[in-house]
Amino acid sequence: MEFSVKVIGRVHSPLRDRAMAPKQGEEGSPPALLVFDPGVRDALSSIKVGDRLLLFTWLDRAERDVLRVHPRDDRTQPLHGVFSTRSPDRPNPIGLHRVTVVSIPDALRLQVRDLEALDQTPIIDVKATLAGLSE
Repeated sequence: MEFSVKVIGRVHSPLRDRAMAPKQGEEGSPPALLVFDPGVRDALSSIKVGDRLLLFTWLDRAERDVLRVHPRDDRTQPLHGVFSTRSPDRPNPIGLHRVTVVSIPDALRLQVRDLEALDQTPIIDVKATLAGLSE
């Protein structure tokens, strides 16, 4: 079975390489701008400042052949299978980020906080958080 994932936008962030990025967005990430393709404008129309969103990205600089990692790159920890970690390196490097909208400069751009994704990371989807599951 084959399927494709469509890139719907890109992350614009001062984070340029993995060494600069915090492990999680809540650990000191700088503000980031999500810039979307015009074809998804209507899908963004109900998003408001203060909304908490689940942002799905394609971690295009991840290693796809890694199956086990030391959690948080801490070599004092034993190796874990990547499916029990938040490592970006994995067979299908889909990033999941819980972000908060801080401003909406225009219909195709959202400024968010708590995003550790690197600059130019492809955006593949956005979903609203469910009440009670966003924390």
